[in-house]
Amino acid sequence: MTSTPSIAYTRGPHRLTEHCHAWLVPDGTWGWSNAGLVAGAGESLLVDTLFDLAMTREMLDGLRPLTGDNPIRTVVNTHANGDHWYGNELVADAQIIASRATADEMATSGPDLVKGLLTQTGPVGRFARHIFEPFDFSGITPTGATRTFDNELALDVGGIEVQLINMGPAHTGGDTVVFVPSERVLYAGDLLFIGGTPISWAGPVSNWITACDRMLALEPELVVPGHGPVIAASGIHQVRDYLTWVQAEARARHEKGMTPEDAMRDINLGRFADLDERGRIAQNILAVYYELDPTLERVDTREVFRRIAELEGFTE
Repeated sequence: MTSTPSIAYTRGPHRLTEHCHAWLVPDGTWGWSNAGLVAGAGESLLVDTLFDLAMTREMLDGLRPLTGDNPIRTVVNTHANGDHWYGNELVADAQIIASRATADEMATSGPDLVKGLLTQTGPVGRFARHIFEPFDFSGITPTGATRTFDNELALDVGGIEVQLINMGPAHTGGDTVVFVPSERVLYAGDLLFIGGTPISWAGPVSNWITACDRMLALEPELVVPGHGPVIAASGIHQVRDYLTWVQAEARARHEKGMTPEDAMRDINLGRFADLDERGRIAQNILAVYYELDPTLERVDTREVFRRIAELEGFTE
């Protein structure tokens, strides 16, 4: 993974421009996500909280030099995966904004979902504990959005224009990017995994490819992904290339009559083999198959984790 020359990929706060900042959390694998801060005159907007309360407290403390005179009045949750909103209760005094689709998903995506995976036996449980045990899901009060929008929403954050654009469904049912036009900074949420494998929980993959094109059309100069280092806009092509590749590979096997599970074992990752979380291809194949055949029965989360675990070497 390479970061932009001026933005090191190290844990903590990073100034991007005069008013835009990032909170980066290496190594960007499962649960280790980034957040952002737009500091205007007398108020700030926080882009996402983190996976547990301890991590979110660390971030809020680390951002205090910026937010002391410009308190966080607004929080935007980019999507409904817990590593981007489980810390919301610590900023509950702020207005919490999410797309309507994200807010609906948050209602069924609280910490109990992850806790359930951690208690599973066999490969699913071993894999879940391998990726999630560093986090503490106890004592979290799920705190959802207090304001929703459908497609786009423009905000004034202490004199700074901030645009919220829902580009989902793709990674999840609702995927909001946060764009600051005056400073050409884009907070992409999990529409971008840099150095790791994207995962299309909701799909369709074709819509995610379109979202990549929409992000490129904004012409940002600095992009903060949900996971991984800060990049220039050209880095968006890393994700787009993977998505177009997996779409073509899955479609070819669908046309041959292969099942999604057979397809996941058959595909050679080639130039994408060095990405972290390469087992996520199991879900990405499903997302393509669902798009090609809407009547295909949906696979539940536990079974998806079993397939990912198998590809990651967690077998019976």
